[in-house]
Amino acid sequence: MKVSVVIPAKNEAESLLVLLPAIKVAMPMAELIVVNDGSDDNTSAVCETCEVVEVRHPYSKGNGAAIKSGAKKATGDVIVFMDGDGQHKPNDIPRLLAEFDKGYDMVVGARNDGSQASVSRLAGNKIYNRLATFMVGHKVEDLTSGFRAVRKDKFLQFIYMLPNGFSYPTTITMSFFRAGFTVKYIPIEAEKRLGSSHINLLRDGTKFLLIIFKVGTLYSPLKIFFPISIMFFITGVCYYGYTYTTMGRFTNMSALLFISAMLVFLMGLVSEQITTLLYKDEEKNA
Repeated sequence: MKVSVVIPAKNEAESLLVLLPAIKVAMPMAELIVVNDGSDDNTSAVCETCEVVEVRHPYSKGNGAAIKSGAKKATGDVIVFMDGDGQHKPNDIPRLLAEFDKGYDMVVGARNDGSQASVSRLAGNKIYNRLATFMVGHKVEDLTSGFRAVRKDKFLQFIYMLPNGFSYPTTITMSFFRAGFTVKYIPIEAEKRLGSSHINLLRDGTKFLLIIFKVGTLYSPLKIFFPISIMFFITGVCYYGYTYTTMGRFTNMSALLFISAMLVFLMGLVSEQITTLLYKDEEKNA
């Protein structure tokens, strides 16, 4: 199968000078695409010097938008996505593809704890991984890793869902799991990035969290609605027990809590049925 390597880059000329030749050595037959996301450095000159395909955005649209542009431009059956900041090792690409050849639909490079940029980033990623694991019902080892190999045709099925920011790995990972596609994680050691990070921990961390719940409610609404319903029900029982022992009666607040629990559960149930029908339609059209 033909392989395309897609690298989103914004002001990463310094690292691309080292990264692009290394990829050519590791993957001499691969199509190499750099998506220049509105860079104001000499990224274009580096792409020309290294003789790679450049997709140029007139202004910065975001990491996810660059990924989408690169995926649409790629002609390979398999797309390898990797960051342009020098964190991902070109020599790990054959490792991803070796696992990919075993029949997986996506292979992701899972960073070890020592590869995280900071303790706060490590803690945040562990929380995201556990939430995503709960949502999709499968072990998610590195939800936000941007280093992955994926079948192009299956990736394009979800391209309309991908946000333009840094949350594309979150969306595509959860979508693949929920769709029943096979996903494999292999351990990698990421290098320290060259230059400063474009990710804002608070802003983008909140976006990652919202994306998890967005995709969770899109594909498995009961995973969200049912715990909320149970919370309302338990609160109603506890409040009823309190008012019955202290006042000897059933209050309006208890009734409201029980009704809220029932309504939330029914909303989740209806949403689950709707998404199931929509998902069946997507399978027919695929």
